[in-house]
Amino acid sequence: GAAGVAMLIGLAVFRTRSGPTLGPIGRDPSGTPAQQARVRTITLGIAAVIALLIILGVAGVVQFNPVAIASNMTAVMLTMSALYFLYLFFGAGLSGPEKKRVVVIVVLFLFSMIFWAAFEQSPTSLNLFARDFTDRQLGGWEMPASWFQSIEPFFVVALAPLMAALWIGLEKRGMALSSPTKFSFALATAGIGFIAMVVAANAVLASGGTLKVSPLWLVFCYFTHAVGELALSPVGLSSMTTLAPRRLLGQMMGVWYTSIALGNLFAGIVGGEVDPSKLEQAPALFSRTAISLFVAAVILLLLVIPIRRMMAGNNRTSGLAD
Repeated sequence: GAAGVAMLIGLAVFRTRSGPTLGPIGRDPSGTPAQQARVRTITLGIAAVIALLIILGVAGVVQFNPVAIASNMTAVMLTMSALYFLYLFFGAGLSGPEKKRVVVIVVLFLFSMIFWAAFEQSPTSLNLFARDFTDRQLGGWEMPASWFQSIEPFFVVALAPLMAALWIGLEKRGMALSSPTKFSFALATAGIGFIAMVVAANAVLASGGTLKVSPLWLVFCYFTHAVGELALSPVGLSSMTTLAPRRLLGQMMGVWYTSIALGNLFAGIVGGEVDPSKLEQAPALFSRTAISLFVAAVILLLLVIPIRRMMAGNNRTSGLAD
């Protein structure tokens, strides 16, 4: 409810300030009236189907298997993303330089998906660890496990000005990092957080489940996640606006959020396999996640030079590849 109120306030601010700040930008819809009508019809039709399914599910008329839905939606979204990228390369009439920028978008899309698949372990495996294996006693009071979910957002708010100052400072000194380098840094940083959780989980495993570890393990893990998010999320949004062909800019923003959605789906599927009664699963899961992040960070770092060569001579993306 609070999120909805905040979004309403944001919408009101946009509506009242869009005139003085944006002027005529976006005022006139693109496309022919027939195209606009077709988009409205398709959008309303999809919304009506979703609303009907929700009503039937709430009423108990239709039973949904959330695991099956997540698995199927993963396949659907991956297929749709692949088909869309194929359309961009072969059917959108893009120029050579535009196709090169789309290649970079595909690379960032894939590694963004990997990052969010690890990051979104927060409400699943990490939350179970907080509930079952973390000492939450403060004096005579036990802190709810769900409160740990507020740690990472707190660090995001606290560290955002520092990270912004860091990027600006590096740029002024001629040491600006490229977007792929920042992505690689984000992946590696998140991996460090999961390494810490491997140590904590192994300590619990060695005790046979009797030990409850310090909450500082999770605090450190969420700190690294916040640093990684700040190095990847705003940079990814900026990269989409820089790389996308102008006429496809809105669609490319949707592509970016599709990578986040897929990461969430993978995280839910993986986290849903965790059985809190089987202690050995936690260190194994955290180890696999950390290794995946480090491998992805190294691969992306190796791609920085090829991406720089692809963007050479393009003034619009020079800041991205430097």
